[in-house]
Amino acid sequence: MSDDMLSQEEIEALLRGESIDKGDDKNDDASAQKEQYNVGDYLDEMSQDALGEIGNISFGSSATALSSLLGQKVDITTPTISMINRDKLEEEFPHPYVAIQVEYTIGLTGMNLLVIKQSDAAIIADLMLGGDGLNPSEELGEIHLSAVQEAMNQMMGSAATSMSTIFNKKVDISPPSIDLMNIREDEGSENIPEEDLLVRVSFRLRIGELIDSNIMQLLPLEFSQSLVQQLLNPEPVEEISIEKESVSEPVTSQEQPMQQPMMQQPMYAQPQQYQQQPMNVQQAQFTEFTQPSLKQTEARNLNMLLDIPLQVTVELGRTKRSVKDVLELVSGSIIELDKLAGEPVDILVNSRLIAKGEVVVIDENFGVRITDILSKADRLNNLR
Repeated sequence: MSDDMLSQEEIEALLRGESIDKGDDKNDDASAQKEQYNVGDYLDEMSQDALGEIGNISFGSSATALSSLLGQKVDITTPTISMINRDKLEEEFPHPYVAIQVEYTIGLTGMNLLVIKQSDAAIIADLMLGGDGLNPSEELGEIHLSAVQEAMNQMMGSAATSMSTIFNKKVDISPPSIDLMNIREDEGSENIPEEDLLVRVSFRLRIGELIDSNIMQLLPLEFSQSLVQQLLNPEPVEEISIEKESVSEPVTSQEQPMQQPMMQQPMYAQPQQYQQQPMNVQQAQFTEFTQPSLKQTEARNLNMLLDIPLQVTVELGRTKRSVKDVLELVSGSIIELDKLAGEPVDILVNSRLIAKGEVVVIDENFGVRITDILSKADRLNNLR
């Protein structure tokens, strides 16, 4: 490339209205900064291979767990290792992402952050809620995040089991927490590890024909080095040998006459003849293994979400007023609503209409008696 051509960074700077300096000093500083965070300066080739192997094994089992949940073929392959400086996160993640924080509680001490694109998380949430993933919700609500959180919980639980085998000790995690991560809007940055240098392990994520993207792990550098150290130099496991004591039962005086010495048996004694019993031979019966139906998969996914809290609201009525009318409101003002007296009120769940009812009084509290309600299928569709 000639000196007269601009790099991509310089083109973006010009579009932002910034001035550029193509002097040797700036190029040297940029090269020095880029070299400063080269992964080879902190993790040698063997350490990078070790982290990749840990990721391959753990995420291989995670893909199986996720495939069972979503009813889609899931492939998580090809890990790549790189370094990220915490101050450069906005450049590394320019678009909104979903971050899942996982804390190791047993066997390992540390945490990692799973990062996936918000669009990919929307497809996973739609599949978890019984959809086909073709028309996911553009905005991720509480129920969508809870669905993604459950999927990641199953994934990381399976990964922890695989890591127990890798490190030859029990490894367990705390329930993962989930949040939207938009670095430019300063959202979700509190879940990112506080260390300045982070190791990014990026995997290719493919879910059926719906997703062909990446899922990333962000690990503190010190925790990454600890994983490599424990894998290459495992702690010795103490072997405990248990000797079984042979216990001979005492022989009673009544049993002694029953035992006759071999020499007292007559030499001409004929061996005892045994009559062979007929054998009852039957054909073996095997259980047929079939793939669960789509309805069974949807019911199982729905059962995982039954404990998720939802906001239930009873709406008496609505009206529209101008800014002037709102500013003129005082104590004692009366606002006329669009509902007639005695007309059923609306019952909303997460701001979605699911039923109608009439207001009642229970002791000293207001309540609502349902008079008309949508079917279960319609209610589930309204909650998506």
